[in-house]
Amino acid sequence: MKLVINKDVIAANRCDVIMKTLFGVDAVEDARVTMGTVVFPPGARVPAEGAGVHAEHEYSFVISGSLLTVSGGKECRISEGQASLIPAGEEHWAFNDGTENCELIWVLVK
Repeated sequence: MKLVINKDVIAANRCDVIMKTLFGVDAVEDARVTMGTVVFPPGARVPAEGAGVHAEHEYSFVISGSLLTVSGGKECRISEGQASLIPAGEEHWAFNDGTENCELIWVLVK
């Protein structure tokens, strides 16, 4: 077993959110999963402009707060206790239009 404590992981150098990778594809041989957390402060948007897309399926679970999202051209709000799946290759973005942080767990699966 490998154990990681979120508060001990150094965040990626991103100006608007606190993004941490807890386990990367290098965690075990033949891994096809990357897992992490992200905190969106009020007003944060990822990506800062336009839409993002990646080769992996993205699963997310919201721990607290909510985000306005657009994925595959459809607008949606995801909130505390909800999970989402963005299929590989689908353009998407997320924006915290609220007054409190939004924290979520994300998993990328090849």
